[in-house]
Amino acid sequence: MNEVLDAILSWVEGVPPVWRVLVTGVAVLLETSILVGLVVPGDTIVLVSSTGVTTLAAYLFTVLAVVLGALAGESIGFSLGRLFGPRLRSSWLGRQVGEKRWAKADRFVQRRGGIAVFISRFLPVFHSVIPLTAGTTAMRYRSFMIWTTPACIIWAFLYVSIGSGAAGTYRELQTSFSSAGWVFIAIVTVSIVLVALIKNVLHRFADSQDVVDAVEQQVENVSEEPR
Repeated sequence: MNEVLDAILSWVEGVPPVWRVLVTGVAVLLETSILVGLVVPGDTIVLVSSTGVTTLAAYLFTVLAVVLGALAGESIGFSLGRLFGPRLRSSWLGRQVGEKRWAKADRFVQRRGGIAVFISRFLPVFHSVIPLTAGTTAMRYRSFMIWTTPACIIWAFLYVSIGSGAAGTYRELQTSFSSAGWVFIAIVTVSIVLVALIKNVLHRFADSQDVVDAVEQQVENVSEEPR
Protein backbone atom coordinates (compact mmCIF):
# COMPACT_ATOMS: atom_id res chain seq x y z
CA MET A 1 0.00 0.00 0.00
CA ASN A 2 2.78 2.43 0.92
CA GLU A 3 4.50 1.87 -2.44
CA VAL A 4 1.32 2.67 -4.35
CA LEU A 5 0.66 5.84 -2.35
CA ASP A 6 4.28 6.91 -2.69
CA ALA A 7 3.96 6.65 -6.47
CA ILE A 8 0.68 8.61 -6.55
CA LEU A 9 1.86 11.35 -4.20
CA SER A 10 5.20 11.63 -6.00
CA TRP A 11 3.36 12.06 -9.30
CA VAL A 12 1.12 14.82 -7.89
CA GLU A 13 4.06 16.54 -6.19
CA GLY A 14 6.01 16.28 -9.44
CA VAL A 15 3.62 18.69 -11.13
CA PRO A 16 5.04 22.23 -10.80
CA PRO A 17 3.12 23.96 -7.97
CA VAL A 18 2.09 26.91 -10.14
CA TRP A 19 0.64 24.62 -12.80
CA ARG A 20 -1.04 22.42 -10.22
CA VAL A 21 -2.75 25.41 -8.62
CA LEU A 22 -3.78 26.90 -11.98
CA VAL A 23 -5.15 23.62 -13.31
CA THR A 24 -7.11 23.09 -10.11
CA GLY A 25 -8.64 26.57 -10.27
CA VAL A 26 -9.56 26.25 -13.95
CA ALA A 27 -11.01 22.75 -13.42
CA VAL A 28 -13.24 24.02 -10.61
CA LEU A 29 -14.33 26.95 -12.80
CA LEU A 30 -15.30 24.64 -15.66
CA GLU A 31 -17.10 22.05 -13.55
CA THR A 32 -19.22 24.77 -11.98
CA SER A 33 -20.00 26.93 -14.99
CA ILE A 34 -20.66 24.58 -17.90
CA LEU A 35 -21.87 21.39 -16.22
CA VAL A 36 -18.51 19.59 -16.46
CA GLY A 37 -19.22 18.58 -12.86
CA LEU A 38 -21.69 16.04 -14.26
CA VAL A 39 -18.66 14.08 -15.51
CA VAL A 40 -15.77 14.99 -13.18
CA PRO A 41 -16.77 16.14 -9.66
CA GLY A 42 -14.89 19.19 -8.50
CA ASP A 43 -14.33 17.81 -5.01
CA THR A 44 -12.39 14.88 -6.49
CA ILE A 45 -10.14 17.25 -8.43
CA VAL A 46 -9.47 19.36 -5.34
CA LEU A 47 -8.76 16.33 -3.14
CA VAL A 48 -6.22 14.89 -5.57
CA SER A 49 -4.51 18.23 -6.15
CA SER A 50 -4.34 18.94 -2.42
CA THR A 51 -2.30 15.80 -1.75
CA GLY A 52 0.61 17.66 -3.35
CA VAL A 53 0.44 20.49 -0.80
CA THR A 54 3.47 20.42 1.50
CA THR A 55 3.79 24.02 2.77
CA LEU A 56 1.51 26.64 4.29
CA ALA A 57 2.02 28.89 1.28
CA ALA A 58 1.00 26.08 -1.09
CA TYR A 59 -2.05 25.40 1.09
CA LEU A 60 -3.19 29.03 1.02
CA PHE A 61 -2.58 29.44 -2.72
CA THR A 62 -4.53 26.24 -3.42
CA VAL A 63 -7.45 27.42 -1.31
CA LEU A 64 -7.34 30.81 -3.05
CA ALA A 65 -7.29 29.19 -6.50
CA VAL A 66 -10.23 26.93 -5.62
CA VAL A 67 -12.26 29.84 -4.19
CA LEU A 68 -11.57 32.09 -7.19
CA GLY A 69 -12.25 29.26 -9.63
CA ALA A 70 -15.53 28.41 -7.91
CA LEU A 71 -16.66 32.05 -7.78
CA ALA A 72 -15.73 32.62 -11.42
CA GLY A 73 -17.55 29.44 -12.42
CA GLU A 74 -20.63 30.37 -10.39
CA SER A 75 -20.62 33.84 -11.96
CA ILE A 76 -20.36 32.42 -15.48
CA GLY A 77 -23.15 29.97 -14.72
CA PHE A 78 -25.36 32.78 -13.40
CA SER A 79 -24.62 34.90 -16.49
CA LEU A 80 -25.37 32.01 -18.85
CA GLY A 81 -28.68 31.47 -17.09
CA ARG A 82 -29.53 35.15 -17.44
CA LEU A 83 -28.54 35.30 -21.12
CA PHE A 84 -29.90 32.02 -22.44
CA GLY A 85 -32.49 30.96 -19.86
CA PRO A 86 -34.64 27.95 -20.79
CA ARG A 87 -32.60 27.27 -23.94
CA LEU A 88 -29.88 25.81 -21.72
CA ARG A 89 -32.27 23.13 -20.49
CA SER A 90 -32.99 21.95 -24.03
CA SER A 91 -29.29 21.78 -24.98
CA TRP A 92 -27.41 18.47 -25.05
CA LEU A 93 -25.75 19.15 -21.68
CA GLY A 94 -29.03 20.35 -20.23
CA ARG A 95 -30.72 17.11 -21.22
CA GLN A 96 -28.02 15.16 -19.38
CA VAL A 97 -29.12 16.89 -16.18
CA GLY A 98 -32.68 15.74 -16.71
CA GLU A 99 -35.91 17.73 -16.54
CA LYS A 100 -36.67 16.37 -13.07
CA ARG A 101 -33.49 17.90 -11.64
CA TRP A 102 -34.05 21.20 -13.45
CA ALA A 103 -37.58 21.39 -12.05
CA LYS A 104 -36.33 20.56 -8.56
CA ALA A 105 -33.65 23.25 -8.83
CA ASP A 106 -36.29 25.75 -9.96
CA ARG A 107 -38.52 25.01 -7.00
CA PHE A 108 -35.61 25.09 -4.56
CA VAL A 109 -34.42 28.52 -5.73
CA GLN A 110 -37.94 29.93 -5.90
CA ARG A 111 -38.76 28.81 -2.36
CA ARG A 112 -35.42 29.31 -0.61
CA GLY A 113 -33.59 31.90 -2.69
CA GLY A 114 -30.13 32.60 -1.29
CA ILE A 115 -30.19 29.62 1.07
CA ALA A 116 -30.59 27.35 -1.95
CA VAL A 117 -27.55 28.98 -3.56
CA PHE A 118 -25.48 28.47 -0.39
CA ILE A 119 -26.49 24.83 0.11
CA SER A 120 -26.07 23.88 -3.55
CA ARG A 121 -22.29 24.40 -3.36
CA PHE A 122 -22.08 21.21 -1.30
CA LEU A 123 -24.42 19.07 -3.43
CA PRO A 124 -23.40 17.03 -6.48
CA VAL A 125 -24.97 18.18 -9.77
CA PHE A 126 -26.89 20.98 -8.06
CA HIS A 127 -23.78 23.10 -7.58
CA SER A 128 -23.58 23.18 -11.39
CA VAL A 129 -27.31 23.63 -11.97
CA ILE A 130 -28.34 26.16 -9.30
CA PRO A 131 -26.21 29.09 -10.61
CA LEU A 132 -27.78 28.62 -14.05
CA THR A 133 -31.23 28.39 -12.49
CA ALA A 134 -30.67 31.45 -10.28
CA GLY A 135 -29.69 33.42 -13.38
CA THR A 136 -33.10 32.76 -14.92
CA THR A 137 -34.92 34.18 -11.89
CA ALA A 138 -35.31 37.72 -10.57
CA MET A 139 -32.41 37.19 -8.13
CA ARG A 140 -29.84 39.98 -8.41
CA TYR A 141 -26.22 39.08 -9.10
CA ARG A 142 -25.12 40.89 -5.93
CA SER A 143 -27.46 38.80 -3.79
CA PHE A 144 -26.28 35.66 -5.55
CA MET A 145 -22.64 36.47 -4.77
CA ILE A 146 -23.41 37.34 -1.14
CA TRP A 147 -24.75 33.81 -0.64
CA THR A 148 -22.34 31.83 -2.80
CA THR A 149 -19.07 33.45 -1.63
CA PRO A 150 -19.05 32.09 1.95
CA ALA A 151 -20.17 28.69 0.65
CA CYS A 152 -17.26 28.57 -1.83
CA ILE A 153 -14.79 29.58 0.90
CA ILE A 154 -16.02 26.88 3.30
CA TRP A 155 -16.05 24.27 0.52
CA ALA A 156 -12.49 25.13 -0.54
CA PHE A 157 -11.05 25.02 2.98
CA LEU A 158 -12.87 21.75 3.68
CA TYR A 159 -11.59 19.76 0.70
CA VAL A 160 -8.08 21.23 0.59
CA SER A 161 -7.75 20.46 4.31
CA ILE A 162 -8.88 16.85 3.84
CA GLY A 163 -6.50 16.19 0.94
CA SER A 164 -3.46 17.95 2.36
CA GLY A 165 -4.10 16.71 5.90
CA ALA A 166 -4.34 13.06 4.90
CA ALA A 167 -1.24 13.28 2.69
CA GLY A 168 0.71 15.16 5.37
CA THR A 169 -0.13 12.57 8.02
CA TYR A 170 0.99 9.81 5.67
CA ARG A 171 4.33 11.51 4.98
CA GLU A 172 5.01 11.86 8.70
CA LEU A 173 4.25 8.21 9.41
CA GLN A 174 5.60 6.41 6.36
CA THR A 175 9.19 6.07 7.61
CA SER A 176 8.27 4.71 11.03
CA PHE A 177 4.94 2.97 10.51
CA SER A 178 4.52 0.21 7.94
CA SER A 179 0.75 0.65 7.82
CA ALA A 180 0.90 4.39 7.15
CA GLY A 181 -0.91 3.84 3.86
CA TRP A 182 -3.90 2.41 5.67
CA VAL A 183 -3.95 5.44 7.98
CA PHE A 184 -4.15 7.63 4.88
CA ILE A 185 -7.02 5.54 3.52
CA ALA A 186 -8.79 5.66 6.90
CA ILE A 187 -8.53 9.46 7.15
CA VAL A 188 -9.85 9.97 3.62
CA THR A 189 -12.62 7.40 4.10
CA VAL A 190 -13.84 8.85 7.41
CA SER A 191 -13.74 12.37 5.96
CA ILE A 192 -15.69 11.32 2.87
CA VAL A 193 -18.28 9.49 4.99
CA LEU A 194 -18.77 12.56 7.20
CA VAL A 195 -19.08 14.81 4.15
CA ALA A 196 -21.53 12.33 2.60
CA LEU A 197 -23.66 12.42 5.76
CA ILE A 198 -23.74 16.21 5.64
CA LYS A 199 -24.67 16.12 1.95
CA ASN A 200 -27.46 13.66 2.76
CA VAL A 201 -28.88 16.04 5.35
CA LEU A 202 -28.74 18.90 2.83
CA HIS A 203 -30.38 16.72 0.17
CA ARG A 204 -33.17 15.89 2.61
CA PHE A 205 -33.64 19.60 3.26
CA ALA A 206 -33.90 20.24 -0.47
CA ASP A 207 -36.28 17.30 -0.91
CA SER A 208 -38.48 18.60 1.90
CA GLN A 209 -39.39 21.52 -0.35
CA ASP A 210 -40.89 19.07 -2.84
CA VAL A 211 -42.99 17.58 -0.04
CA VAL A 212 -44.24 21.04 0.91
CA ASP A 213 -45.11 21.75 -2.72
CA ALA A 214 -46.99 18.46 -3.00
CA VAL A 215 -49.01 19.13 0.16
CA GLU A 216 -49.85 22.67 -0.93
CA GLN A 217 -50.95 21.38 -4.34
CA GLN A 218 -53.21 18.81 -2.68
CA VAL A 219 -54.75 21.50 -0.49
CA GLU A 220 -55.38 23.68 -3.54
CA ASN A 221 -56.96 20.78 -5.41
CA VAL A 222 -59.26 19.99 -2.49
CA SER A 223 -60.28 23.63 -2.07
CA GLU A 224 -61.09 23.92 -5.78
CA GLU A 225 -63.31 20.83 -5.84
CA PRO A 226 -67.02 21.64 -6.26
CA ARG A 227 -69.08 21.15 -3.15
